Amino acid sequence: MKSILVIGIGRFGKHLCENLVKNGNDVMAVDQVEEKLEDILPIVTSAKIADCTKEEVLRSFGVGNFDICFVCIGTNFQSSLEITSLLKELGAACVISKATRDIQAKFLLRNGADEVVYPDRDIAKRMAVKVSANHVYDYLEFGEYSIYEIQPLDEWIGKSIKEMNFRVKYNANILSIKQNGKSSLLPSADHVFQKDEHLMIIGENKDIKGILKRL
Repeated sequence: MKSILVIGIGRFGKHLCENLVKNGNDVMAVDQVEEKLEDILPIVTSAKIADCTKEEVLRSFGVGNFDICFVCIGTNFQSSLEITSLLKELGAACVISKATRDIQAKFLLRNGADEVVYPDRDIAKRMAVKVSANHVYDYLEFGEYSIYEIQPLDEWIGKSIKEMNFRVKYNANILSIKQNGKSSLLPSADHVFQKDEHLMIIGENKDIKGILKRL
């Protein structure tokens, strides 16, 4: 369990609070607008109506005691930048700030953000990849590697992982196989591919994209 401060309760901030609480964290939510806090009041540990661009306000929160501080302001970049900088000056251990453009990310990182997130861009990118390829059910990219949930290629059906020499031929690994709502992690080399399965495969982006082109 972690202690987390979330500043800015728009759509992203609200969903972030809800999911942080579901994962067992203590969450303090802060926004200048009282109405934005109403929906999450029953679930967060505490909620404050405050202007976090003021140093004395952040200082009163004891920001150095939080494991993570999120700055989720999307409509006023100047405020986001000021709050990010103040948090680090006041001893925040980890500051994660929201950005909508690359130039914003650069300024946030230069002014104290430990990490920057682009929720709208990341969702759009993920959806574009998902709908652009046949039989792709989910997708996650991290650096030069990616994980895809896909349907087996027709040429794999009825053959085992060993028989396909999968790792060598495709330079990728199968993390799990999902069938009828049940998942099997790290399947054995003797597993035989079936048409109604979903495969979770991991590999370098260039190698995975080679598989996707054949779906």
